[in-house]
Amino acid sequence: MLTLKEAKALDLNAQALGATAEQMMEAAGKAVADAALAEFPKAKKILVFCGAGNNGGDGFVAARYLKEAGKKVEAVLAQLPEEIRTAESRRNFKKMYGTGVKFSVFSGRWSDSQTLRLQDSKTQDLIIDALLGFGASGELKEPYKSCVAAINKSGAPVIAVDVPTGLGTAGAIKPKVTVTFHDEKEGMKGKSGKIIISDIGVPSEARDFVGAGDLKVFYPIPRQDSHKGDNGVVLVVGGGPYTGAPALAGMAAYRTGADIVYLAVPERIWQVVAGYSPNFIVHPLSGDAIRPEHVSEILALSRKCTAVVIGNGAGGDEKTIDALAESLLKIEMPVVVDANGITALKLLSERTKNEERGIKNKTIVATPHAGEFERLTGEALPADMAVRAKTVKNWAGKLGITLLVKGQIDIISDGTRVKLNKIHNAGMTVGGTGDVLAGIAGELLAKGVEPFYAAALAAYTNGSAGNLAFEEKWYSLLATDVVEKIPEALRNALEQAPEFERMQFKIAQSE
Repeated sequence: MLTLKEAKALDLNAQALGATAEQMMEAAGKAVADAALAEFPKAKKILVFCGAGNNGGDGFVAARYLKEAGKKVEAVLAQLPEEIRTAESRRNFKKMYGTGVKFSVFSGRWSDSQTLRLQDSKTQDLIIDALLGFGASGELKEPYKSCVAAINKSGAPVIAVDVPTGLGTAGAIKPKVTVTFHDEKEGMKGKSGKIIISDIGVPSEARDFVGAGDLKVFYPIPRQDSHKGDNGVVLVVGGGPYTGAPALAGMAAYRTGADIVYLAVPERIWQVVAGYSPNFIVHPLSGDAIRPEHVSEILALSRKCTAVVIGNGAGGDEKTIDALAESLLKIEMPVVVDANGITALKLLSERTKNEERGIKNKTIVATPHAGEFERLTGEALPADMAVRAKTVKNWAGKLGITLLVKGQIDIISDGTRVKLNKIHNAGMTVGGTGDVLAGIAGELLAKGVEPFYAAALAAYTNGSAGNLAFEEKWYSLLATDVVEKIPEALRNALEQAPEFERMQFKIAQSE
């Protein structure tokens, strides 16, 4: 089942992989026509209500195929032809018109050879609802509200295209059949009649792999009136034996859009870590390593933040692991667990497996490589990718967390969904790129991205930045090179969609 955002991301990913909007519209419209012929073979007079967007374009294609099949087809446009919004829909309107399909505009402001009145819908054997697709939200406005009322009053059976117009509102279309694309959409069940799921040529890779479309849809663009802290405040807890790891995570969080980054590191290294960047707010923890007596300080710092990244460069000392485990148990905001934090996660899981508290009631994204995954779960990952993905999904479900398992192909799962990522390169075996990944994921969580997509977008963004760095540095790239390419990777994805700002506004209005 697809949400609005997932459906939009899938379409964008498909287009990036070469499945053009026009090709998918042609396939969608043909699927609707085929369903009409199969489900209502005796219907001779068919009225197609078409909106001004791509849903209407699907209707134009369906009308053309039904006309070619010998049906008496008429189209009703909810808006004037010149108000059709997309190039694909405009082209298909002209194709439909070229086959001799008669049409009029519902408002009566303009018509071709006739004016269809409201009561004319009562004489139809079948009505096709191609007014508004899944991207529409909120209460219906004119002329769509009156179109829907006319369709519902007609008594004719209805086929809805993708979703019934007005889905989720009191005045929605009540179809006998809905032809939906890719997968069933959220909210359809019980409100869409018979649901027919149609494959319209979306590449499987667009569904299975993270793509730029996911980033375009799920990355939260800052509001123009936002203030410091509104776009994510991240705490990185780590360091001791190592100084670079927490700094890399912190800088990656900044480059992903964080407003503030705190670093909690042992006192022995705090000045070194602070020296990496004047942007850091560094909190020294007394001594040479993170210890249980520091948990209260870590918790106090975490309450200033919207997400925490824990474990980077902390080392595997037993007391450090105890401190990280206790911190994980008590931190209340979303957490990214990396490096030796994964050992602490294993310890916490064992300690609390028979208790109500524990990791299942926490929001956690863990980022293990294959060896760390085996340390966490006790199970080695198989070589076969399908079985490997199933194994990760099973363990994500058992643990109640989101797993981002790093590898030649990254596997992301929250126990229900699975995404793969292959965007990276062999140069990224250099030390520190995992810390960069953790920082990106931490900032996405801090921005409010749900854990599954925070992990998926982090894998894609980290890999995209790494590929940009590889173009310049080749196999000599460093983790710091990847950090500096994060802004370009984000911009490349986000600026490719001309409809991005409008789409983000519509999604914001629906939430």
